[in-house]
Amino acid sequence: MELLIWFGAFMSCVGLAALVWCIVTVWKARRAGLPDEALRERVRKVVPVNAGALMLSIMGLMLIVLGIFLG
Repeated sequence: MELLIWFGAFMSCVGLAALVWCIVTVWKARRAGLPDEALRERVRKVVPVNAGALMLSIMGLMLIVLGIFLG
């Protein structure tokens, strides 16, 4: 079960890193002073990555909880 906990922690860290990447990407796009349509297009491209990163983090946390309960 210890392996399950470590794998869940790894998944959560990767998801968190992807969330930070999404935040930085949108922040840079906003600071670049892009026109409204170009900004919307950049944000539209980041949204699926953001959702996937959130799901990866949630699944990692679920594995950690499962490993603790079963361990």
